[in-house]
Amino acid sequence: MEGHNISNNMLSKSDYLKGPSGPEDMAASELYTKYARVWVPDAAEVWKSAELIKDYTPGDLTLTLQLEDGTEVEHKIDPKTNNLPPLRNPNILVGENDLTALSYLHEPAVLHNLKVRFIDSKLIYTYCGIVLVAINPYESLPIYEADIINAYSGQNMGDMDPHIFAVAEEAYKQMARDERNQSIIVSGESGAGKTVSAKYAMRYFATVSCSSGETNVEEKVLASSPIMEALGNAKTTRNDNSSRFGKYIEIGFDKKLSITGANMRTYLLEKSRVVFQAYGERNYHIFYQLCASSHLPEFKDFKLGCADDFNYTNQGQSRVIDGVNDAKEMFSTRKAFSLLGISESDQMAIYQILAAILHLSNVEVKDQSADRSSIMPDNAHLLVFCDLMGVPCEEMAHWLCHRTLKTTTETYVKTVSKKSAINGRDALAKHIYSRLFSRIVAGINSALKSTTKQRSFIGVLDIYGFETFDINSFEQFCINYANEKLQQQFNLHVFKLEQEEYMKEEIPWTLIDFYDNQPCIDLIEAKLGVLDLLDEECRMPKGSDDTWAQKLYNTLQKQNAHFEKPRLSNRAFIIHHFADKVEYQCEGFLEKNKDTVNEEQINVMKKSKFDLLLKLFEDDEQAASSASKRSGVSGRGGQSKKDNKKTVGLQFRQSLHLLMDTLNATTPHYVRCIKPNDDKASFSLDPVRAVQQLRACGILETVRISAAGFPSRWTYQEFFSRYRVLMKQKDILPDRKQTCRNLLEKLIKDQDQYQFGKNKIFFRAGQVAYLEKLRSDKLRMACVRIQKTIRCWLARKKYLRMRESAITIQKHVRGHQARSYAKFLRKTRAAIVIQRMVRMWVTRRQYRRQRSAAIAIQCCFRAYIARKQYFKMVYERKAVVIQKWARGCLARRQYRRTVAAIILLQSCVRRLRAKKNLKKLKVEARSVEHFKKLNFGMENKIMQLQHKINEQHKENRELSEKLNSVEKTKALERERQKRETENLHRSEQDARAKAEKLPSLLEQLSFLQHELEKTRREKDNLEEEKKAYVEKTQQVVEVLNTKNSLLNNEKDELNKQILEQAQQLSGIKTDAEITKQMEKDLAEERSRYQSLLSEHLHLEERHKDLREEMDLNINPSKPGQNRKDSIYSTSSEFSQSLGSTEGDDSPVHTEDESQLTVDLPVLLKLQRRVTELEQDKHSLWQQLDKREEAQHEKAKEVEQQRTAGRAELDLETLKRQELESENKKLKQDLNELRKSLTDENNEAMPPTPGSMPYNILLDQLSSSTEELEMRKEEVLLLRSHMVRQEALKHKDSVLGEGVNLDLEISSFQDTDRSADIHTLNEDGELWLAYQGLKETNRLLELQIQEQKRIQSDKYRKLLEEVNKLKAEKEQQQRFLAQSLLLPEDARVEASLKHEITRLTTENLDLLENHEKQDKTIRKLKKQLKLYIRRVEDLEGGSQQKNNPSLANTHIRAVNITRKEKEYQGMLEYREGEEGRLLKNVVVELKPRGVAVSFLPGLPAYIIFMCLRYADNVNDDQRISNLLNSTISSIKGVIKRRGDDFEVVSFWLANTCRLMHCIKQYSGDEVCMKQNTAKQNEQCLTNFELSEYQQVFGDLAIQIYRQLIKCMEEILQPMIVASMLEHETIHGVLGSKPTGLRKKSTSTSEEGAITVDVLLQRLSLFHTTMSQHGMDSEVMKQVVRQQFYIICAVTLNHLLLRKDMCSWSKGLQIRYNIWQLEEWLAERELMDCGAKETLESLVQAAQLLQIKKKNEKDANAICEMCTALTTAQIVKVLTLYTPVIEFEERVSTSFIAIIRNFLRDREESSTLMMDAKKIFSITLPFSPSSVALETIQIPVSLNLGFLKRV
Repeated sequence: MEGHNISNNMLSKSDYLKGPSGPEDMAASELYTKYARVWVPDAAEVWKSAELIKDYTPGDLTLTLQLEDGTEVEHKIDPKTNNLPPLRNPNILVGENDLTALSYLHEPAVLHNLKVRFIDSKLIYTYCGIVLVAINPYESLPIYEADIINAYSGQNMGDMDPHIFAVAEEAYKQMARDERNQSIIVSGESGAGKTVSAKYAMRYFATVSCSSGETNVEEKVLASSPIMEALGNAKTTRNDNSSRFGKYIEIGFDKKLSITGANMRTYLLEKSRVVFQAYGERNYHIFYQLCASSHLPEFKDFKLGCADDFNYTNQGQSRVIDGVNDAKEMFSTRKAFSLLGISESDQMAIYQILAAILHLSNVEVKDQSADRSSIMPDNAHLLVFCDLMGVPCEEMAHWLCHRTLKTTTETYVKTVSKKSAINGRDALAKHIYSRLFSRIVAGINSALKSTTKQRSFIGVLDIYGFETFDINSFEQFCINYANEKLQQQFNLHVFKLEQEEYMKEEIPWTLIDFYDNQPCIDLIEAKLGVLDLLDEECRMPKGSDDTWAQKLYNTLQKQNAHFEKPRLSNRAFIIHHFADKVEYQCEGFLEKNKDTVNEEQINVMKKSKFDLLLKLFEDDEQAASSASKRSGVSGRGGQSKKDNKKTVGLQFRQSLHLLMDTLNATTPHYVRCIKPNDDKASFSLDPVRAVQQLRACGILETVRISAAGFPSRWTYQEFFSRYRVLMKQKDILPDRKQTCRNLLEKLIKDQDQYQFGKNKIFFRAGQVAYLEKLRSDKLRMACVRIQKTIRCWLARKKYLRMRESAITIQKHVRGHQARSYAKFLRKTRAAIVIQRMVRMWVTRRQYRRQRSAAIAIQCCFRAYIARKQYFKMVYERKAVVIQKWARGCLARRQYRRTVAAIILLQSCVRRLRAKKNLKKLKVEARSVEHFKKLNFGMENKIMQLQHKINEQHKENRELSEKLNSVEKTKALERERQKRETENLHRSEQDARAKAEKLPSLLEQLSFLQHELEKTRREKDNLEEEKKAYVEKTQQVVEVLNTKNSLLNNEKDELNKQILEQAQQLSGIKTDAEITKQMEKDLAEERSRYQSLLSEHLHLEERHKDLREEMDLNINPSKPGQNRKDSIYSTSSEFSQSLGSTEGDDSPVHTEDESQLTVDLPVLLKLQRRVTELEQDKHSLWQQLDKREEAQHEKAKEVEQQRTAGRAELDLETLKRQELESENKKLKQDLNELRKSLTDENNEAMPPTPGSMPYNILLDQLSSSTEELEMRKEEVLLLRSHMVRQEALKHKDSVLGEGVNLDLEISSFQDTDRSADIHTLNEDGELWLAYQGLKETNRLLELQIQEQKRIQSDKYRKLLEEVNKLKAEKEQQQRFLAQSLLLPEDARVEASLKHEITRLTTENLDLLENHEKQDKTIRKLKKQLKLYIRRVEDLEGGSQQKNNPSLANTHIRAVNITRKEKEYQGMLEYREGEEGRLLKNVVVELKPRGVAVSFLPGLPAYIIFMCLRYADNVNDDQRISNLLNSTISSIKGVIKRRGDDFEVVSFWLANTCRLMHCIKQYSGDEVCMKQNTAKQNEQCLTNFELSEYQQVFGDLAIQIYRQLIKCMEEILQPMIVASMLEHETIHGVLGSKPTGLRKKSTSTSEEGAITVDVLLQRLSLFHTTMSQHGMDSEVMKQVVRQQFYIICAVTLNHLLLRKDMCSWSKGLQIRYNIWQLEEWLAERELMDCGAKETLESLVQAAQLLQIKKKNEKDANAICEMCTALTTAQIVKVLTLYTPVIEFEERVSTSFIAIIRNFLRDREESSTLMMDAKKIFSITLPFSPSSVALETIQIPVSLNLGFLKRV
């Protein structure tokens, strides 16, 4: 509903929504107690929550309540009705998926539940019984991706969270199961999201089913939406994309449940919008799209402009929609038209009509008088309109302003007023648009129509909801009429389902009084109803809206209570609809119902030259003629044509009845869309608008019907599990039903409040809440008891701890007191001892002091006496010393004088000699030679001197520094000495001053002088020591400098090494990163390659199947020819890339498989050539037929026939030669191309990117080669035919006398030939001669080629020898030339070395040749032994045949000891027995018996031993046939039994083993390292099978993917039931009410799927693979894939199931994961990567259990959940639901904190895990230790025809 106020009648229809009305429900005093929560009405929020402050006592007139904001209010109670306010549901039931799960079913509970889910949990879908309530979020949500569709596919509706996909899946499943058509009815008001919901439902059907036709029907069905939105949707005041019509789309399905086509029906297009739009609204989107694209060249002729320029598009003054690009939308519309197969010309015709309508809106009508108007003939828009429509302008201008009046005798032309003319113009525009709309719908239906037979359909009804505006007209009346009909059908269906449920459970059925709107429907459609009176008034000549209104008042006002006349209006009426009262304005009803158009205007349109316009009005004529026929049959043939025209109301009523018949014939599914607010705000709910729509769409009626009966329903097991806490142990009986009965009879006294069904217990509204209250009270009492016990235990524990502490304290205090007393006694004793010792010490110290004083006095006196004696002796000694110094001074002075004189004399003599030498040197210096001698080496000396000078400077600087330091030291010493001298001076002055002390002073002076000399000597010694120390220090410094320089050099070198190592490390790191990236790319490429390989083979299989079906349809099998379905006749999804052909006698015959076309120019060129050759062959056959007919007719004219035949023969010869040359050239090209491609494949390591196209191309080339071989055979046939004709021409000659024409080629026989021709050449000599000549020529050619090859080999060898000799000769010459230059000894030594080198080289060559000869000898010996054994066998057989009597003679039995035969590990078989071999080993082999009884991989060993035999006999044809047949046989078995895990596992193991055997025995040195000597001897010798290794590797990959798919199909139904639904730890998780949508899984303990069942299945898989001998690495990859599937499926269901997101469920999941990890540990598979795949599920379980309160918890969650995406974390937190009352929901603020923390995380935005992901497989080489010669062939395999060799 839109735009009306409901505050006055909000509670008018909610009398059933009140709480318990008396003791018949339950004692109110038990429910309305203190702290009970209720709902009270509110004008703004509709309902407010409040809490009782005190208990309610029956008889009270008021309830004291407290609102959530703390306000206290008094709620008055009517004493007559005693209606108490509705009770609130417990918090545990808030936010349920199904509204019917609520204990209290009433309007406030429904509104609150929707509000909590929509605003807090961001969930837009909610169930209400059978209805899906969808609230428009006004925001794009990531819940419609393909992974969500896959998650809902195949699931039951109650198992997953509410979703439009769940409804679609339910309809799809019921259609397949019940074989009944389905309907999805999507309704709601404008802007509620109806169109989007319908679109997603159709997308779901298109995704889960695949088209069965040649074209993709799903895309066409989805492509119809943009077209219908462009033509039928417009912007309104409350919706930017409002559907202004209703549509019902039937999507057809075939027997395989694939979409075959679709059909669309439309209802009540709002034609008035074409000519009028209210303010703020727009016309249909297509007009604005055309105007936005008017600049395009193809639209130039339409002469369009801006949308504001046209009257039909500028009335609403809202040309642009925010966020919508009309030009871009136009491109999407045109693309959708093209996808539906509508040609460009047809599209332009549609746009041309739409442009003409726009121009028609601007045709201006001028008023000439009151009843006369005119249009100017030169009106530009009229001219454009007529030009686009192809009609005459004058006639159109005339009839727009005139109309005809017809009487019985005459016809008059009358002018019309301006208003009438404008109305006529608008009516024409509406009529044209309506016809165009219908035409386009018909075109879409034609495009969606399929020739395939439709088995059933699903209809999607997207229809308008209940509407009421300020001004309601004819359109709103029809819309509300349709909603009345749909609501009636909905009520009846809900009532029917309730009745079926009660009858199914055998519960007494009591009629439920529900709102029946049949009176309102009768008011509208019954006889003399609103529509009937409207049609009657339309037939009246002077009928008007006013007269019709008066008829309504007179006829219906008093007869029908649903009809009412407004008080203040005589041109309106009111109808009481089921949703609300609506006032309709009568103005315009008649005009809109008539929908009349001027017939003359239509006639003008029919004169158009525009084809599409003519077709539109031809449809009108056809509809009118069919209507007249129907009216004639019904007895109304006398009425006029005008009367036969149906009114709009009648048409709508008939189409609505047809729609209701269709819906009643189908199973309906309901989707009710709710518009949360009028502001288009995301996730904002307006309670008033929401309640208004809930009432209008029937949700509350559904709730009322459910509440009137038994809305709450529990199975006995669920009830027992939930309320077991209310029982005592003695009350639990083996019979669960009886236990539940006893409990309910005990708890609920009123037995009318519940009923016992066969499988369920039914409760009335409020009873579950009462039981939940009892359960909560019981749990609360239990908690109180537990708390009491724990507190008592804690208090007693605290008392005991305090008592023990007190005793301990007393013990320590008493000990402390005892220790203190003992310490006091010890101190007292110690004081006495101390006193004694102190007294003794004082006395002793006094004695020692007196004694030392006496000794000191004696010492001083004795010293004085000694010093006096000493000074006397010193005084006498001084005089002697003075005399000694004086005499010495005189002697030294005399010596100095003598020495100076001698030195002077020597100087004079030396000066004279120096002068003489100087003169001599000056003379010598003038000579040149002397100058040269002096300058010789002067530069070097100067450099040396300069270097020495530098060193000297350096030493000088060091010495100066040292000198400075020494001088400083000396200065300090001098200062010290100076101070001492000053002190001496002062002492001397003191001495002088004291004359009486002179002797002592003199003595002191002498002593000081002596000390001074001693000090000087010490100083000299110190200086010498200092010099020595300085020198030593200098040496040490030099050594240290040297070491320092060395260390610096080493440091530099180390730095260089460190830099180099750092560069190397960075390079290594870069290489490691590159290696990791390459490994990652390789894994991705391998995965992509394997998925593409699987997809390619799947498409190939589908293509082959379709081709075979087409061949069977075209060429039915002939009678007498039994065609059996062979597993080899078609290519399966495991077909190989290498094509193979076999002989006709092979039972494993494979037909020529057509490969996928590769878009390569070479292949296309080859195919064109093959086509040309086929055409040439066909023409030759035709010519041959014609020639034979001509020869038969002209047998008498032999000579003419011979001439003509010769000409034809020459012509055929030329053609044959041309054909042969073409064949040879084509074959040569093919061989070269094959060789080049093969070389390229050999250079690249498989699998390489693009290897599949190369393999496919090779297959195509192989098939082309086979085709060329066939053409070659045809050429031979042509040759034989020409020989035959040649024989006919020369039958009279000598050569033709013996020619026999009865050849083996039956196609050339002619039974009508004459007897002469039959008798000609009876022995066939000419043919034999011709064949012999051909064979001879062929042999000669082969011999010549062989001779050429031998000669070329000999020539090459000789040339190599000559070159070798030339090289040796040149080497010898060089050696001789070099040796001649050497001395004799060196020459001999060089010649010896050269000879030794030459001999060594020759020895090495001889040794290599010897080894080659040894290998050849060993090989020849093996062949010789084989041949000898064969000869002996043949001789023994011949002797046995020649002497049969020996077998019958009686000979005495003699024990002959047979020697142990040495086998070679080969199995001999005859050529052509491959089919028999593979039939026993592959096709008919049962894996179970082989796996248990025989050697693992036995079939692979048998096939490889046969392969070794074919290699040993050097037969390439056998090898090719055997390998190709093996591959085809394995594929056939996998295709036929691909759903059997045991079979697929068996052949995966054997395929890998066969591939490893081929590689192990290939002779490759890398693969031979782990072989034994015997195995190395058994390697393949003649053929290299590396290409087949790749083929078998691809085959193994395909089988592996099939194994995963088979395993996934087995595990899929078990994962959710075991990992999520089953309660492993009993009592942890309690069941909650689930409403009408019950879970599909059973809760019975007997048939429940537990984790143990899942582990048993995994163990079975593992045991089976182990028994089959599968490689351990492959098994680890399979287990890893298994655990990934378990994790992905479990997590996806957890993310889509609100009931599974709880603390206790997290505990269950972690326990189940622990069991899986234990299973891995038991089988030693912890290193296979399976545990890591469960990390996402582990973190999700931890997320359910971790604390979720503050920011610290949010940070911990972000650090913990590294394997989960942000979307997954937020989804789990949003879905977190408490199961018990003690849990709390996650607040929205906490979720916002989580989003803020994770906003910078770079990750995928997808919500779901890809459960279909298959990891790429690697097949590491695994050699076998089994000796082939020891393998025994079991008799049960029926392989007696094989012989061990």
